[in-house]
Amino acid sequence: MATNASAGHFLGIDGMARADLEEILELTTTFAEIGRRPIPKVPALRGRTVATVFFENSTRTRMSFETAARRLSADTIALSAGGSSLSKGESLRDTIEVVTSYGADALVVRHPMAGTAHRVAAWTDAAVINAGDGCHEHPTQALLDCYTLRERRGALDGMRIAIVGDIRHSRVARSDVLAFTALGAEVVLVAPATLLPPAVVGWPVTVAHELDLVLSDLDAVYLLRIQHERITEGLIPSIREYANDFSLTPERANRLPTDALILHPGPTNLGVEISAAAAADSRSVILDQVVNGVSVRMAILFLLLGSNRNLTGGAVEGDR
Repeated sequence: MATNASAGHFLGIDGMARADLEEILELTTTFAEIGRRPIPKVPALRGRTVATVFFENSTRTRMSFETAARRLSADTIALSAGGSSLSKGESLRDTIEVVTSYGADALVVRHPMAGTAHRVAAWTDAAVINAGDGCHEHPTQALLDCYTLRERRGALDGMRIAIVGDIRHSRVARSDVLAFTALGAEVVLVAPATLLPPAVVGWPVTVAHELDLVLSDLDAVYLLRIQHERITEGLIPSIREYANDFSLTPERANRLPTDALILHPGPTNLGVEISAAAAADSRSVILDQVVNGVSVRMAILFLLLGSNRNLTGGAVEGDR
């Protein structure tokens, strides 16, 4: 299929200006209000079709996008790798072209390989939204995280946010670092050296290897899960030892400032990166993140399909 240079995409946070992020967050507020109505639906995208094309398992992101599309009155198509002809040897490009042939106006793509959303955007006239590509980016997660923090704090300016855990394999961490710092926050990465990226030179962050040393000076703590599906070597001695040093236990939660917020992108591995008690703490906004994900994704779909905007960002390292 020929490339349509005017097709709008949302591929990543990298390269986006603060004003662009704030515009999306402001629009999210409008869609959040719609979500609180007795009938949370508007005809903004009636007649448009959104396809979720997921080559990795997902609950929150996939359901959130599908809910967002339906609230905007769009039709939806769902494809997963396990139920597609990829298992019969069909190429990714052929699969994308089949999906778009059914009239998809937007493709929400999740894939285990970094840069896949960028490749798909070159193959189709449909708008492409990156719903997570390998260890690269997860831009809509970063936006919903920013929105959740703004809801509670009004702005991210001056906030000190710790991102804790398996940063090496986390697309969420990469997108959050870019978004948080663009909106004025200070970010500290907290992890054992083996779970940090090979190089963080150039990242607008500081690094700590002990969670206990930073707890008392945080406005928010963001816990990441150990991504066993991406780890191919022994990077930690054991889950028990990792949890002993980096899990947010009730004792550690008590050492946070009284107004500090607790976040997690899900799914949570209770007892590993966070305890059940800490996840249920009154300062936890984990369920708020889930709810806000629908509103953020409504805003993205509306800007791409209802306003013909191009939100393209998210350069892959090899593209630079």
